[in-house]
Amino acid sequence: MFLSLLGAANGALMRAAASTQPLGGFTFLGRHIIIEEQDSYLRLIDVGETMKNTNRTTSLLVLLLTVISLVPSCKGNSTATSGERSEDNGNRDAGVINAVRSMATQRAAHTATLLPDGKVLVAGGFTGGGSLVSAEVFDPATSTFASAGNMNAARAGHTATLLPNGKVLIAGGYNGSYLASAELYDPAAHTFMPTGTMVTSRSGHVATLLNNGKVLLAGGVGTGWTFLADAETYDPNTNTFTATGGMTTARESHTATLLRDGRVLITGGHKDRRANITIYTSAEIYNPASGTFTAAGNLTIKRHKHDATLLADGRVLIVGGSDERDRDGAYRNAEIYNPANGSFTAVKNNMNAPRYKLQGTTILLKNGKVLIAGGANRAEVFDPATNTFSFAQGDMGTELLFSTATLLNNGQVLITGGYHLGNIVSNNAWIYRA
Repeated sequence: MFLSLLGAANGALMRAAASTQPLGGFTFLGRHIIIEEQDSYLRLIDVGETMKNTNRTTSLLVLLLTVISLVPSCKGNSTATSGERSEDNGNRDAGVINAVRSMATQRAAHTATLLPDGKVLVAGGFTGGGSLVSAEVFDPATSTFASAGNMNAARAGHTATLLPNGKVLIAGGYNGSYLASAELYDPAAHTFMPTGTMVTSRSGHVATLLNNGKVLLAGGVGTGWTFLADAETYDPNTNTFTATGGMTTARESHTATLLRDGRVLITGGHKDRRANITIYTSAEIYNPASGTFTAAGNLTIKRHKHDATLLADGRVLIVGGSDERDRDGAYRNAEIYNPANGSFTAVKNNMNAPRYKLQGTTILLKNGKVLIAGGANRAEVFDPATNTFSFAQGDMGTELLFSTATLLNNGQVLITGGYHLGNIVSNNAWIYRA
């Protein structure tokens, strides 16, 4: 629920969309009330004379309750909610989540990539009908989504990486088959074009832009539900993929984080499934100079379906995930990797909510704090100065499994899609403001 109700003598204001649009009206205590959208609010206008003072308090309360039942957009995600603060027990210092206009398509396990012009490319994913071929672009200036056409193949569980040339590399994924195909989105031409073929078909892998401009793709699941240890790099100068050294073990549902020195930290993940699943505590580091992976110690606890992000001081925050029980074993705990001494240390305080299936939704904010947006119905913020987690204001309503979070140029964060229990996939979108 992302609405704040403000009472006034002649009406009430409720946060909604940023355009003027009549929504209808109704009769209340013999007066005709018009509902219209204006300047990010729903405004109630009493066309007749003002209510008498003696009845104003009771009348206004009834009026507000009437509007809540008559205007569904106040409860849902069909209208934008620019700038509001939710009425909940979140920490105001931890920021606020507000709903914006929905995506055109329900999506989970999709990608959302910041483009050079500040817009966000949202591509692929899955919905009830299978993997998606469609894409759309979010414009922060209008808080709306518009079609970006179709990719050359439907994909879910793929990766999307912004290249130094401004194009987006979209690689692998699953659409009934594990894909080796890749394509480039050109934001200047608004087109998707095929590029080189990967060495290995893969989905659920990780992709990291290296300091040399190449992209490292590692692990995942391949043809025949084979768990992969191999890795490869993409060179945008030649549009080709080349095998590089393999990881020390096969991994899926792992993380990859670019360190300050240009190496890549890989943590956790699993191989095999169901009764045979092995979830890792192990970590390793990829060195682009040698093209090799080496062991990098162990996490404080085995994790998969977790997330990791680089902190402003060069350490890595690792949050959430789960054990073999999946949702029932989702973690509240977190830990920090220090590349100076290669150690993993548990964070003293736990998150406020257990979280898993949140890969790619942990965002370093411009104030040095970290937004943890996915894996639960509430977002929270980690403060490295105090090692504490605080709920942001606002409730997104569902767990947001396999959703996305993207840092915008204005410091806000776009959160999109995901699914929750019953495999119900969402087209909802939200904006986080610090």
